[in-house]
Amino acid sequence: MNDLELTRSRRRIVGSLFGMQSLASAAVIASATVLTIVAADLTSNPSLAGVPSAIIQLSMALSALVWGTLWDRLGRRNGLTAALLIGVAGAGLTAAATELGVIWAFGLGIIGLGAMRAGTLMSRFVAAEVSAPDRRGRAISIVVWAGTVGAVLGPLLVAPSSVWATSLGLNELTGPILIAVPLIGLASAVTFAGLRPEPAKLAKLIEEQNPRAEVDEQGTRSISQLIRLPGVYIAVITVALAQVVMVMLMGITALYMRDLGHSLRDISVVFSAHTLGMFAFAPISGGLSDRLGRGPVMIVGSLIIILSGFIAPASSAVVVIAGGLFLLGLGWSFSFVAGSALLSDQLTPTERSKTQGANDMLIGLASGLGSLASGVIYAGLGYWAVGLVGGVLAGVGFATSAWWTLRHRAPQPAAAD
Repeated sequence: MNDLELTRSRRRIVGSLFGMQSLASAAVIASATVLTIVAADLTSNPSLAGVPSAIIQLSMALSALVWGTLWDRLGRRNGLTAALLIGVAGAGLTAAATELGVIWAFGLGIIGLGAMRAGTLMSRFVAAEVSAPDRRGRAISIVVWAGTVGAVLGPLLVAPSSVWATSLGLNELTGPILIAVPLIGLASAVTFAGLRPEPAKLAKLIEEQNPRAEVDEQGTRSISQLIRLPGVYIAVITVALAQVVMVMLMGITALYMRDLGHSLRDISVVFSAHTLGMFAFAPISGGLSDRLGRGPVMIVGSLIIILSGFIAPASSAVVVIAGGLFLLGLGWSFSFVAGSALLSDQLTPTERSKTQGANDMLIGLASGLGSLASGVIYAGLGYWAVGLVGGVLAGVGFATSAWWTLRHRAPQPAAAD
């Protein structure tokens, strides 16, 4: 494959990932807007409002490990398509369970959505591995940036889909979940058609063009060896804490706003602001992480998250809550993109899938615990306490990122595959 063909293939793959992520994120955001409300209604217990988010995060954790192993066998194209098809089934089952009031089916459907979400999140690493080392931050940011479409489209679908569901004699909360079925189905078609040639094969060609010094004579390193590298564990800690705080505060905000008397339209506006912060500025965070280094961008991300935890609970006004959630998304974007790029820097093609799957598994487990805790904290102490706990966790992320940056740790060189 010559350079022109390589460039065209890379652009087609990254462009397809952008389209897939746009559709899938719109589906996830539309449904996530109402999941905490549905859980509280089905169980008649507000303290269990964080359970759907927890189930999704735990499902993501276990699924990420599975996808990390299977994608080496199935390939990135087939593996990601399979994850999306599971999401179609999960969304359909969740919608049916919401309408019929079947709690166990509601939980099972959410597990399917979590499995799909694990695959779509791991797609950022597919974009990174088909890109040259000095453009990995930008490549990851393009896939994350696709969420901007979801940030706009997802919340916009909440009110119309609720009205549509009501017109059909369904629960208004069923609509935003049911609309996810065609969106995710289209995303799977885009993935299967666009990821050509197989990204894993393309990654090996790129690795050959950008050889690196060998780490040792053992070849592919085990996860236990990799996790001891500062660049690896700092990346994992930074991204995990940013994700935990994000799901804690975001997940409980819908219930908090409903308790204040806000409408679904108000809630969708806040979610739109949050997801806009998460995705719209991803190209900036990616470009800065390539230009300034991963550490400084992770530091800024942690500081912004800390600030958001104080602003969001400061007032019951929609504009204030939206401002806090926007900053929460922006801080997550900086931490997530830079941390993911830092992790990718450390790995060879044969190490990437399993290690990135293990990374996302740890992130999912931590986020699941955070989601469960958010409901308990909110029910016992209130929304302000959720923001305070989030700020403390983000402070840990700031400290570790600052340590990495001040120590001037260079990325561990990885052996060419």
